[in-house]
Amino acid sequence: MDCVATGIDVNVLSRLLRPAAHIARLPEDEVRKLYPQFRWRILESTFIGYATFYLVRNNLPVVSKEMGQALSYSKGQIGDLLAVTAIAYGIGKFLLGAWSDRSNPRYFMPAGLVLTALCNFAFGATSSYATHLMLWALNGLVQGMGWAPCGRSLGHWYSVRERGTVFAFWNIAHNVGGGLTGLIAAYSTAWMGWRSAFYVPGILAILCAVYLVIRLRDTPQSVGLPSVEEYRNDFPEDGGHDREEELGTRELLITYVLKNRTIWLFAAANFFVYIARYSMLDWGPTYLKEVKHASLQDGGFSTAIFEFAGIFSTILMGWVSDKTGGRRGMVSMLCMIPVFLAFGAILYTPPGMLWLDLTLFGVVGFFIYPPVMLLGVTGLDFSSKKAVGTAAGFIGLFGYLGRTVQGKGIGTLAERYGWNVALWAILASAFAGILLLSLTWKLKPRPIGRSANAPAETAPR
Repeated sequence: MDCVATGIDVNVLSRLLRPAAHIARLPEDEVRKLYPQFRWRILESTFIGYATFYLVRNNLPVVSKEMGQALSYSKGQIGDLLAVTAIAYGIGKFLLGAWSDRSNPRYFMPAGLVLTALCNFAFGATSSYATHLMLWALNGLVQGMGWAPCGRSLGHWYSVRERGTVFAFWNIAHNVGGGLTGLIAAYSTAWMGWRSAFYVPGILAILCAVYLVIRLRDTPQSVGLPSVEEYRNDFPEDGGHDREEELGTRELLITYVLKNRTIWLFAAANFFVYIARYSMLDWGPTYLKEVKHASLQDGGFSTAIFEFAGIFSTILMGWVSDKTGGRRGMVSMLCMIPVFLAFGAILYTPPGMLWLDLTLFGVVGFFIYPPVMLLGVTGLDFSSKKAVGTAAGFIGLFGYLGRTVQGKGIGTLAERYGWNVALWAILASAFAGILLLSLTWKLKPRPIGRSANAPAETAPR
């Protein structure tokens, strides 16, 4: 297409999205003053930005029953919508994550928010199932522009010694965004109809995109500051420095991902972790309405409980993973055991005890979010801060393949065989996740004495 005809200057767009150039280093007194300010600024802006991505991604499950009733959609059709957005998001997280590793988060992340907001506006404005399917698949794809620039930013502004704790604090964005989504979508629908569950989050996403352009920045060197390793005196013991030049596409994909057996193992485990995570996010409100006779607001409240329950545990387990030398697989496996037990309890909780169901939802949320966070961090631990989007995107791809399977599978099982069979399938998935994570029990990040850009070790130590 002719760029002049579309009014788009490809060269300007390319320059805008490419990594920001390094500039002359500031005087030392300014470095000491500005570094803490920028570190907080990066953490705060990526937190708010990623929480907002949830508003325009997880709003559909909250109102799926109401939308389905209004448009005569079956559970199978709703399941297809959830499945197509999950697989599209997995693909987007991997492919757009690789692009993000070679882009400027200041513009890359806001561009993703604007695109997903437009998908939400169009989704709410149509009543065609085929169009809904296409739009929600596109929405899932561009949602892949959310996590990767956050990972790139945090990887450049926070060092390996503080990574677990910092990512744990940042990961609360999942819970805040997901919890607010349940409330915003449910109450918007109650007051203005199901279409407003897509319009209101879309408006908030546009506002957040503007905010990110103002607040977010790329690497420390792009604002005249030294690398975080120098600032934190966190150089490898052998004196080597992390390479600061950007990696090529082949090096990103082949060296740091496809030849990395550790990344493959964590990715396989993530497949089953995400089935456990999204089964209650995608189907929890509908399950409670149909089996436990919950109201629309109760269904939305269950999502908020599920999300907010993971806040404290994510911080705690991130800190624990740092204190155990980065054994994130071990911590993740221990967290999956109570998840398995809570799903078993939900299966046998009788109707009329909604308080107990909501408590068990909270237990699942409390223990499922530490593995969700820690498995993403392993993409940085076992690759490089220059390849975090690609490695974490690959792990995330497997996670959203898992969500795709449950999005379609749980709806089909519930419709054909009942909710009990669907819950047994979730239990089996949680158990499989425990088994795979047990294989990562002794895995730790590369020793600090290794070059930060060397391929990660792949054998347990």
